[in-house]
Amino acid sequence: MRSEYETLKVERKDGHILVVTLDRPEASNAMNTRMGLDLMELMEEFAIDQHGIRCMVVTGRGEKAFCAGGDLKERRGMTDEEWQHQHAIYERMVRALIGCPVPVIAAVNGAAYGGGCEIAAACDFVYAAEHARFALTEVTLGIMPGAGGTQNLPRAMGERRAKEVILTGAPFTARDAFEWGLVNRVLPAGDLVPEALSTAGRIAANAPISVRQAKQAIHRGMQMSLWDGLAYEIEAYNRMVPTEDRREGVLAFNEKRRPDFKGR
Repeated sequence: MRSEYETLKVERKDGHILVVTLDRPEASNAMNTRMGLDLMELMEEFAIDQHGIRCMVVTGRGEKAFCAGGDLKERRGMTDEEWQHQHAIYERMVRALIGCPVPVIAAVNGAAYGGGCEIAAACDFVYAAEHARFALTEVTLGIMPGAGGTQNLPRAMGERRAKEVILTGAPFTARDAFEWGLVNRVLPAGDLVPEALSTAGRIAANAPISVRQAKQAIHRGMQMSLWDGLAYEIEAYNRMVPTEDRREGVLAFNEKRRPDFKGR
């Protein structure tokens, strides 16, 4: 795993947590082609090797913006072919984010518009600063959400609310996002990342194979019938039975101590 990216800052904390900061503050952390490639590479790497990381927090640099969406200055004058080529990168990036086996928490520190809102919605869950605002403004620009917005928002807030948000392009507050189910917690700006890290720490303290399997069972099971989901759950569950961590967890409980999980 690379430690330096042109548009991202990555910082390992407490051994098992990775903080990923979208780092284009001069452009409100808008996503250009390079950021799409950087995020795609980072997220796809975790599908192959987790490098001991057990949870990630994704945020933006500064207090103004989480991510203002696609960089329209870069897109100005693009040919249709160039636009579609760039968007193919964004499509692959968001699929890698959704499919990342490591839990990902979005810490939305400001505006999350367009693709920024879609990145947040593609994470496992979202914490937001009180002043954060969200919008999917694509229809006001002659396009539509194309990085998971039409799929992830209805799953978070319901079809009718998602239609209102997407078809109007109107912004909404962090409190709205909380009440509608997109955001899990709304926090003062100064508490946002610390609280996200605290939650990441709790996740990272748990058995990593168990966490990864539970995440996949929830996400994939939501796309299935109840009975197919139950069958998938048991397949995921059985992966834990022969692990060292399962034996360590039970032993630690009986010895009244904290378990020392190894991810094996």
